[in-house]
Amino acid sequence: MSLPGFDLPGDPASHRVVVAMSGGVDSSVTAALLVEHGFEVVGVTLQLYDHGAAAGRKGACCAGSDIYDASRVAERLGIPHYVLDYESRFRVAVIDDFVDSYARGETPVPCIRCNQRVSSAIC
Repeated sequence: MSLPGFDLPGDPASHRVVVAMSGGVDSSVTAALLVEHGFEVVGVTLQLYDHGAAAGRKGACCAGSDIYDASRVAERLGIPHYVLDYESRFRVAVIDDFVDSYARGETPVPCIRCNQRVSSAIC
């Protein structure tokens, strides 16, 4: 049995699915549903901030306790979980760009830039 919207041939167990795990509910439920349906699931979280400075922060995407939350969910689901250090790439492609754009009087949306320039790089 496959999940609705997945058009993959054969047994789900013959497919490895990588789930970008932010530590939030949506990605955690996605990973859990895939495991439940028999897929081989691997969790990946991007570390976008200095881990030491962000370790106690909650709600900053891909930082601090969010990474810990994603790791805990992966452990509970019995799936491997990897944290990829994308701090430098994020700083150059998103933060520096945001500051430059804002200084020019623009109103950039950093999440869009991240999806375009950082998150898509792991695909």
